[in-house]
Amino acid sequence: MYEVEHLQLCDAERVKRIEVMLEGLQLDNVTLERIRQVFRSEMDLALKMQPSSLQMENTYIPELPDGTESGTYLAMDLGGTNLRMLLLTLEQGQAVNEIVQHYPLPEHLRIGDGDALFDYLAQCVDSFAREQQLDEEHVYSMGFTFSFPMRQSSLDSGILVTWTKSFNCPSVVGQDAVKLLRKFLKKHQRHNVEIVAILNDTTGTLMHGAIMDRNTRIGIVLGTGSNGCYMERSSRVLHWEQQRHGERHVIVDVEWGAFGDNGVLDFIKTDYDRQVDEGSLLKNSFTFEKYISGKYLGELCRCILARLHAANLFLPHLASEHFPQPWTFGSDNVSVIEQGTLDDSWTSVETIVREKFNASHYDTDDLKIIRHVCGLISKRAAQLVALNTSVLLNGMAPEEGQNITIAIDGSVYKHHTRLRQWIIDYTALWTRDKTTKYLLATDGSGKGAAVVAAIAEKLRRRNS
Repeated sequence: MYEVEHLQLCDAERVKRIEVMLEGLQLDNVTLERIRQVFRSEMDLALKMQPSSLQMENTYIPELPDGTESGTYLAMDLGGTNLRMLLLTLEQGQAVNEIVQHYPLPEHLRIGDGDALFDYLAQCVDSFAREQQLDEEHVYSMGFTFSFPMRQSSLDSGILVTWTKSFNCPSVVGQDAVKLLRKFLKKHQRHNVEIVAILNDTTGTLMHGAIMDRNTRIGIVLGTGSNGCYMERSSRVLHWEQQRHGERHVIVDVEWGAFGDNGVLDFIKTDYDRQVDEGSLLKNSFTFEKYISGKYLGELCRCILARLHAANLFLPHLASEHFPQPWTFGSDNVSVIEQGTLDDSWTSVETIVREKFNASHYDTDDLKIIRHVCGLISKRAAQLVALNTSVLLNGMAPEEGQNITIAIDGSVYKHHTRLRQWIIDYTALWTRDKTTKYLLATDGSGKGAAVVAAIAEKLRRRNS
């Protein structure tokens, strides 16, 4: 397994001082076990509908694709600065044709009036339907990927809990996103599109993975934000507002980005983590996400290096005004530096020190320090993701089998090679009785929504 190399500098005293300042970033086995126990406890509390930092939301999706799904389905994917519309044709559970169209989501819609946003979404559906010349006499089932924390009372209802990322339309909080979209589809007289399911991008990733690999039981997104979902025994899910139909399993949306918002993870929080949180848009929330996701890893690295710089331990000759300003050092820099570590190349880290830190005077020790910091925060992030995943895996029902595939998507997983390998290795280490495989399910949030629409149709026919 990859390890973070020990810091070896010319000055032994400098090494000691740095190690003391970075000590809290390393998780020993006792601490990891405590995190594992806390995560399991928070899961169990939420499933019992007791106070927890996890939602453990019932998605009302009781099954995965079984290879019988056939037909043409629509999907809408909302969560970023672009809206995606998809038209997906399935034959015997396999995608045979896919048409994707992107629509811009300007800032005034993402942070303005909620009705304006959903009116625009309906216009995009209408425009897409016209462009694809959808049969006006045929009703198309549509899955709606709504990548924000929500409460579900059925497969086709989603009450927004809070906006995240670059969205903030206050009037929508507490409202059902499906009802809003239906209202504006009706306004635009788009009667041949029926929203049959709402889901988040993590659930979509799981569903997309399931059509590629029948052993898929977990979905993870590790990008700007992070979340996980998995197949749970329905008997363990108390929140069930619809009539049950003998379901044995159901997909549960963990919403693990908020793990620790109630203080249960404070024992691993460093001063650097507190500084990142204080400078974030959503203070005292999304605690776990701030340890692991692409929105925060770069700023965490910058905060650590700034503290070392203030102590004359990193780039001591650099003027403070040349140091990167808050939230200007992206997580992509961490990935690039870590790739250089794997390649045993110093070129990338030198370039970043010159360009991002405006440093003309630096030495090999400065390069070693920034590489060491990137290694520590990347390893910690990977351990935390793998730890949560291993808890899900170890709690799986026996009938799920011993060969489990984890569908995963997101920029951090795709582009941070060393972090990705750490996740794979630690997951295997902590689930020794299972054979696990990570499967990259690119753009699963869209395709997965169409697959869920197909399953929703099957459920409707079966339960009617």
